[in-house]
Amino acid sequence: MKKLIATLLTLMMVFAMFGGALAENEKLTIYSAVYEDETDGLCKRFEEVSGIKTNYVVLGGGEILNRVKNENENATCSVWFGGPADPFITAKNEGLLLQYESPNAAAIEGKYKDPDNYWTGVYIGYVGFVCNNERLAELGIEAPDSWEDLLDPKLENEIMLASPAASSTGYVILATVLQLMGEEAGFEYMEKLDKNVLQYTERGGACITSVIAGEVAVGICFCHDAITQQQNGYQDLLTVNVPEEGTGYETGAMAIIANGPDQEAAKKFYDWALTADCQDLYKDYGALQFLTAPGATPSEYVARIATAKTIEYDTAWAGEKRAEFTEQWTKLTGR
Repeated sequence: MKKLIATLLTLMMVFAMFGGALAENEKLTIYSAVYEDETDGLCKRFEEVSGIKTNYVVLGGGEILNRVKNENENATCSVWFGGPADPFITAKNEGLLLQYESPNAAAIEGKYKDPDNYWTGVYIGYVGFVCNNERLAELGIEAPDSWEDLLDPKLENEIMLASPAASSTGYVILATVLQLMGEEAGFEYMEKLDKNVLQYTERGGACITSVIAGEVAVGICFCHDAITQQQNGYQDLLTVNVPEEGTGYETGAMAIIANGPDQEAAKKFYDWALTADCQDLYKDYGALQFLTAPGATPSEYVARIATAKTIEYDTAWAGEKRAEFTEQWTKLTGR
């Protein structure tokens, strides 16, 4: 009965958000950095509660930033949804985002939103390692549970992660190392790590597929993406660890594009995406992040990493330094 009452109250709040009437003539286009099935499910639910016809394009966070830059004078999209906040900060600083203070953002913790209301967090995900237990056994080593463990010579050409220059996930990994170790020591570490990296991927979760296939022993990624694969039948094959020295995290963000069309519809989506009605859908599509909306319930499967040691990840600093650090990383690794 309590669950039914909570559901009814949520639906009442959602329909009140849209003034009690469906906006059948409105439309909206979204650039999404989350997986296609999740994006499709969220858009269908939003259409259901709002009546706003919603289209989407799924791209990596870095790809979205570049597209928003290139389309600044002739934008065709209004909402940017998902992916780490760092490129959102870059976009804010370049005047590419609309300032919007959603009434639903007031209850969200300050470190998960922009102080000037240009973006707001819609989920949180920790950086960690996903390991193929069979491949590790062949190499004669245990699953790494520290950053230092990744430098083991036995892991030469056995590690994969996303490129910090191409992927917002890859950049969060780089920024995590630099904040944890300091810039000089952090880049020295990344240079050493590079010797063990077989490939840098374009998308953040791509390394997980290669780990499952046994192409590499270890992937560096967001833990929730790896835990999703564990629950998809790979519990025995995969180990997911959070580095014991501490780890960084993404604040998966959302923003309205400054010169995009249909901005009233965009604001309605923005408000809705900060409710439990939206965020409780994530786990239906295997998206097992921690959530930002009051009343939203994260998946039980991420409970074991909820107490993992995290650094005080400075999202603003990471966003402001993105161009500088990715250029330095490219020069350092030649990748």
